Amino acid sequence: MSLVRTTYGRRSFVKRIGLASGGLMIGFSWLASCKDATVEEAMVMPSEWFEINGYLKIGDNGMVTIMSPNPEIGQNVKTSMPMIVAEELDTDWNNVLVEQAPLNTELFTRQLAGGSQSIRQGWDGLRMAGATARHMLKEAAAQSWSVPIAEITTSAGIIYHEGSGNSAHFGEMASAAAKLEVPEEVELKETKNFNIIGTSKRNVDGLKIVTGQPLYGLDIYKEGMLVAMLVIPPAFGMKYKSMDASAVKNMPGIKDVFTIETYTDGTRKSFADIATFNEKVVIVGESTWQVMQAKKMLQVEWEETGDSSYEIDMFGNKMTTEYPAGLENSQTHSLNMAEMAIKPGQVVRSDGNVDNAFKASVKTIERSYSCPFLPHNTLEPMNFYADVTDNHAELIGPIQTPEFMEQSVAARLGLSLEQVDIQMTRMGGGFGRRLYGHFLVEAAVISQKIKNPVKLVYSREDDMTFGNYRPAYHVTYKAGLNENNEMVAFMVRAGGIPESPLFANRFPAGAVENYQAEQWTLKSNVSVGAWRAPRSNFIAGAEQSFLDEVAELAGKDPIDFRLELFDKAINNPVGENNDYDAERYAGVLQLVKEKSNWSSTQSGVSRGVAAYYCHNSYVAQVLDMIVEGGVPKIENVISAVDCGIVINPDAATNMVEGGVIDGIGHAMYSAMSFKDGVPQADNFDKYRIIRHNEAPRQQEVHFVESDVHPTGLGEPPLPPVMGALANAMYKATGKRYYHQPFVSNKPFIG
Repeated sequence: MSLVRTTYGRRSFVKRIGLASGGLMIGFSWLASCKDATVEEAMVMPSEWFEINGYLKIGDNGMVTIMSPNPEIGQNVKTSMPMIVAEELDTDWNNVLVEQAPLNTELFTRQLAGGSQSIRQGWDGLRMAGATARHMLKEAAAQSWSVPIAEITTSAGIIYHEGSGNSAHFGEMASAAAKLEVPEEVELKETKNFNIIGTSKRNVDGLKIVTGQPLYGLDIYKEGMLVAMLVIPPAFGMKYKSMDASAVKNMPGIKDVFTIETYTDGTRKSFADIATFNEKVVIVGESTWQVMQAKKMLQVEWEETGDSSYEIDMFGNKMTTEYPAGLENSQTHSLNMAEMAIKPGQVVRSDGNVDNAFKASVKTIERSYSCPFLPHNTLEPMNFYADVTDNHAELIGPIQTPEFMEQSVAARLGLSLEQVDIQMTRMGGGFGRRLYGHFLVEAAVISQKIKNPVKLVYSREDDMTFGNYRPAYHVTYKAGLNENNEMVAFMVRAGGIPESPLFANRFPAGAVENYQAEQWTLKSNVSVGAWRAPRSNFIAGAEQSFLDEVAELAGKDPIDFRLELFDKAINNPVGENNDYDAERYAGVLQLVKEKSNWSSTQSGVSRGVAAYYCHNSYVAQVLDMIVEGGVPKIENVISAVDCGIVINPDAATNMVEGGVIDGIGHAMYSAMSFKDGVPQADNFDKYRIIRHNEAPRQQEVHFVESDVHPTGLGEPPLPPVMGALANAMYKATGKRYYHQPFVSNKPFIG
């Protein structure tokens, strides 16, 4: 076992003792996440619980409740995080209950779902939470039985002393343990002794999800609650001018029509407050249907905006975002990006002498890749419940960044942080969209104005046309080979609207003697935001497609070519800022090569490979494709993943498989285009997404066995599959695919 101190970062343990009988509560101000489970009918509840949000609780009968501070967006942290606590506590998983905690910045840090960091950031704190409770229970037993604590053991919620034959379940020692001082240091289990971590546990919300029980923001209903919807400008580059609401106000069920400003001048804004249209028309009524009918009838006049800008606080750094005037078009976007791509960009990294290396190269190849804006399309559209009074704001709904939005709401409403109460529901998808909580602020402002509880609901059309899209990107690669067909020069020039997708220190940086990375950006008034695996969701597919072409030019097998580069990065790395572990990177390629039987060939099957590192994890994938009647059919996708210790194998497999399908669908079909600032798709009749019969017919997921602390998993499986798909399509058709979407609604071949 490893010995660790029971303080972590800037905060430490907080111990609370119940005044009533029974119940050990240990709170951790740095406890980043826990799990949320439902109570099964067969469970016998304790006679008394000490209910305080944010605590590990042990009831008098040995039952354990773990609060879950982090938002649940489908990544299964509500199951996996409590497994970590339960492992170190050494309790019986069948005796664990979980509840979703509300926002509580006094008890928890990083109550955020984003960046695939929940497990990684919470790992040490969650383990310490369980281990400390276990130590205190053992100490209580040792005192009760007058034996040394070193002779006490635990297993599945039972405390033992072999010498005396004494035993007790956790609940019998909970009250005594609660009176003890928190130890200065505790022992953590060795990974080889894990019996919960590494085993598959069912999603704790699974039964509620499949039986349609209320879990989501859209399920929230309270007596007297009204429904609100927004009317926003029809185009980016436009703003509200005037309206005539007289007829609409007399429609059945309609209570009021007015305008709001989401943020007023001087309101503090964080990165989570990005929203293009600040002034909006609001319709409030008794039901969603009545409000939707009123929206159709309301006459609003809009006008073009001028140049604008606003300042945001990006994790302590002040940043200014500029929105140029004008009604933008996708055709112009493409032309402008292509023009920027042929100009020298800002050099971010330069190793060796790229110009001389290209001049000396025997073979060179240069290719460009691009992708369009994409909406998030969460299954559950944006919504939030708000009940704001003069001195309190109760807010309930799906949000990935509750701590940031608490600050924004308080600033916008003129309340203190203590007067703002945000409660998190399960989310019907996030993918980065719910990092941006303007809709929460809007709900609060509306409730404050009408002095009534309200639920704000976006329609699908509202959500798809509001913005915060995945940016449009463009990248140009160039590579040079010597007489031995070794890659000796590599250049990447990447940019986008309005940000660059470049990761200058990622592979093949460190594996090529002469390497240069450049970037550029173009301004836009189309608002953008994080989209599942930000930047990686494009640059990975482009990079891996290009490397396949370089391998072909070199006359080498695509996997062997990559492994040669990793050998260089392992044995003779170039530069000191390479942000990947070349051995782990090569490891997933070797694993996927083995598991896919890469060297074998099957008639009619075209194979593509890709590998990528992001969010601290490594993923390699092989995609098998056939063509039936000119239509691509994906037979199988084999994924090899190194994300450190796998907490819950079934849940991890589900995340990989879901990421694969998501990546294939968006690379193949999806795009958001603009004409005179107007989004050209507002629902799924115009926006192509993957169908059930287009998903892979089979998937295999293989995890690298590891003792490395867990790393990200929600996002890493998506980026590389786009490259594997493009490479397989080339093998199937003889045509390279440089621009997403690869197919859209057009025929696959011809």
